[in-house]
Amino acid sequence: MIKSSIRIHENDNVAVLIKDGTKGEEITVGDLSVTLTENIPAGHKAALRDIADQENIVKYGNPIGRATEPVQKGSWLHSHNVKTNLSGTLDYTYVPKVSQIESAKESLTFQGYKRPNGEVGIRNEIWIINTVGCINKSAELLASMANKELSENDEVDGVFHFPHPFGCSQLGDDLTNTQQVLSSLVHHPNAAGVLVMGLGCENNTISSFNEVLGEKANGKVLYLGAQDVEDEIEEGLNRINELVEFANKFKREPIPLSELKIGLKCGGSDGFSGITANPLVGSFSNRLISHGGTTILTEVPEMFGAEKLLMERAENESVFHNTVKLVNDFKEYFLGYDQPVYENPSPGNKDGGITTLEEKSLGCVQKGGSAPVVDVLDYAQRVKKKGLNLLQGPGNDMVSVTNLSAAGAHMVLFTTGRGTPFGGPVPTVKISTNTKLAEKKKRWIDFNAGPFVEGTPLEELTDSLLDSIIEWASGTKKTRNEDYNFKEIAIFKDGVIL
Repeated sequence: MIKSSIRIHENDNVAVLIKDGTKGEEITVGDLSVTLTENIPAGHKAALRDIADQENIVKYGNPIGRATEPVQKGSWLHSHNVKTNLSGTLDYTYVPKVSQIESAKESLTFQGYKRPNGEVGIRNEIWIINTVGCINKSAELLASMANKELSENDEVDGVFHFPHPFGCSQLGDDLTNTQQVLSSLVHHPNAAGVLVMGLGCENNTISSFNEVLGEKANGKVLYLGAQDVEDEIEEGLNRINELVEFANKFKREPIPLSELKIGLKCGGSDGFSGITANPLVGSFSNRLISHGGTTILTEVPEMFGAEKLLMERAENESVFHNTVKLVNDFKEYFLGYDQPVYENPSPGNKDGGITTLEEKSLGCVQKGGSAPVVDVLDYAQRVKKKGLNLLQGPGNDMVSVTNLSAAGAHMVLFTTGRGTPFGGPVPTVKISTNTKLAEKKKRWIDFNAGPFVEGTPLEELTDSLLDSIIEWASGTKKTRNEDYNFKEIAIFKDGVIL
């Protein structure tokens, strides 16, 4: 039986409506009986008692803002009568509450590709990484023609290009961001071969980009300057054929689950995100880490208001201070552009029941489960440590998934209550927060977390999600974004354009 409402934490003074509530309807929350004073949409909050003006609204056991007027028991709590408590940067004290994840007793594997440098891929693709946006269409044409030349005997999952508008007319950190993302993508083990394609007159020349690239990734990188050759398409096809020959040497083989790296992302969140999909992903994150694997959490602005829950799980004091810097530096980024740090949630989030940034953040960080934070990474920096990593970067969906991919995520788990067709350069698993969305958008959604409020135990859903992830990683099943070739990148822009 589906409940009509849920109280997430015993200290909460609100309940979340599981289905639309109508004025005069009585809802039962534990021992409490509350009569709704107005119509309240599903995913939104109802007051469980009278709440005074300026009193904190508590959800997930933590304040998510304060009332801006007296609120009667049974009333709707949302943007019209609730305000954030967030402001600028804060000082923090190191008070560790590290919880250890017990090692799994069973050994699990997936079918992956071992690369010459010791890394592992879950796809055997050829990627075209262009150093500048001027040749986006040339790269698109080249990928299209190269895919037509692949035969059934080739062990290649496809040739892909990732258009972007940058690489020229950029200065300083802005250019560095572009080079860092593209460099990390070149190193990604899902690509058995990479063609780095430049124009020839851009800031991000092949030679300067090669310096950023550093050590060669698997000996699989070839280069092409479009202005240097008579026919860049013909020359590009020759180089891709060489990469295909190299990629054909790889075969899937059993790989320990400990080698899997998974990015964690939410987008188009709603009032159920922090109740169903995000706790499910957090449970999976714990499970993967118990097998020695790696998860990566980003969206720093969506840590604001919940950052202490991550700081107290820092593996050591150095990681704690790096987490403080991660959060405060991103707040300074906002303030440097005269923008408030709490300019979130989005209109769609609010329609779905999320009122303040604290509420969004407290739901968002649940994707990281309860494991210790082992490292804090710069934007698009590749993962070095197994366990839960924090990654500097904004919350924008396309930028975040690209960032996670560049950091080394083989796959990204993307929870959503509103839905999106977007996919990154790696398999992008859409997990719906509610069954209604899963049934409505079958071409978008890969997994439904909605049954959690319909009576399915979290452990059972975690088992099912883990089984599916092993199938996706092994290539026996494709994600929706792969089915429809929805594979894009977006790069964090911060600076002037010449």
